[in-house]
Amino acid sequence: MVNFRKYISSVAVLASGLFLAQSTVSTVLYSQAYDNQKTSLNLPSPITSMVEKTILSPKELVDINVNTMMSDPVLKNASWGFVVYDPKTKKVISSYNENTPLVPASTTKLLTTETALNLLGENYRWMTQLEYSGSIDENGVLNGNLYIVGSGDPSLGTNKAGAWSYRDIVADFTSGISREGIKKVNGDIIIQTALFKGNIAVLPENVVWLENNNYYLPVGTTREINPANEKLLVKKGTGFSAEKKYFYVSPYMNQMVYADRYDGEGVLTTKLPDAPAYLANTFRTTLVKSGIAVTGKVTPKMTDTTPESRKMISAYKSPTLGDIIYYTNQHSDNSLAEALLKTVGFQRLGDQTSESGRMVVTNHLKQASFDLSGLSYMDGSGLSRSNTVTPISQVKFLTSLMDQKYYKTYLTSLPVGGQSGTLKRMFIGEGNGQIFAKTGTLNKVKTLAGYMKTNSGRTLVFSLMVNNYSGSVDMVKKRMEKLLEPALDL
Repeated sequence: MVNFRKYISSVAVLASGLFLAQSTVSTVLYSQAYDNQKTSLNLPSPITSMVEKTILSPKELVDINVNTMMSDPVLKNASWGFVVYDPKTKKVISSYNENTPLVPASTTKLLTTETALNLLGENYRWMTQLEYSGSIDENGVLNGNLYIVGSGDPSLGTNKAGAWSYRDIVADFTSGISREGIKKVNGDIIIQTALFKGNIAVLPENVVWLENNNYYLPVGTTREINPANEKLLVKKGTGFSAEKKYFYVSPYMNQMVYADRYDGEGVLTTKLPDAPAYLANTFRTTLVKSGIAVTGKVTPKMTDTTPESRKMISAYKSPTLGDIIYYTNQHSDNSLAEALLKTVGFQRLGDQTSESGRMVVTNHLKQASFDLSGLSYMDGSGLSRSNTVTPISQVKFLTSLMDQKYYKTYLTSLPVGGQSGTLKRMFIGEGNGQIFAKTGTLNKVKTLAGYMKTNSGRTLVFSLMVNNYSGSVDMVKKRMEKLLEPALDL
């Protein structure tokens, strides 16, 4: 920390001589009047700021801001930590509680997305293939089955990151059927994928399903039912009303999940839970409507000990992993982050569960010399309040990535202050276009971690995590901006 008495005295003397005894002490040190100010920062005037910058270095101003925040009415009873780190010298420039484990919220995605980039490569794509077994006779009748073979594409049918819609994929598959001369399918449409047999197995500990009226995770699998507008009954006596947010226990997974809306009379409507099933059912409906009869049904077949000989009709490629990670971090997309967690688990351990994903991510971090002290990695998205990480481990991790070949892709995926993603409405003035960071937000949790391009052209790494604050999230965001502002002059 800075010797505050020395520098405050210098500022006060100069200010009193130049500006009719205008003191700056109250702008940087705690006062009783400041404690009573609940809704905004006691920001210094432009004249005071000019005097401070004349006397104090940027580092000293950062340290003074840290001291101010310690007694700020919004933060003084909060648990929070902060680090600004120089990746060239490998030294901490300024810090507060840098070794304290804190809830990181969606900055957890920094670990998940980097692990996927490292293990799979930025050009990795998921494939969803249409195949058929059996033979096609002279009348165009396929005496065999159609197979939709998935690979766990998290963007399937979502339009996210440039992914095709279900309609586009179905149109492509239907064109493939026509190219093969198939006019009737005397068999089933079989969904075959070894991944994600159920979107939810065991929920992460202390997971947040609903915050600030926003839903976060996808629901469980629909298995053999048509998932279009799936409806589930609610047990009587639950006390649901149209103003509340709703949860139910999935009859397919026996896990608590959320519903999209309450339709009245004990009926809940969920979000689309099973992309391959929805694709297959839509495909079958489209074929029948276009005059291509399908005698069988849509059915899942997760494992096949005696696979039929098959021929590929068409293959849909997902956007690249780099594109999907860009979308995930820009929009803080929880569904994609959880899917990435399962993907790395499957690719390394052959198991599609979140537990395997967590094991793979943790092992990767250990091999990358991540400081595991204070780390609790419970999910891929940051929704669990049991996640913890220290500010110093975040900045050292981010620093280590600057030497990776995929660093540019990783950096580009992060929201930019004042310009893009979840940072578009922060750093609109100072720091506009200079802060590249992942945000995190849960109730009474606000976090920010990433990179900073200073006015002198340096790249610094920082982490700022605030837990259990008072006031509104906007008040915390203003204090974050204020704390980081002088660091731009380093």
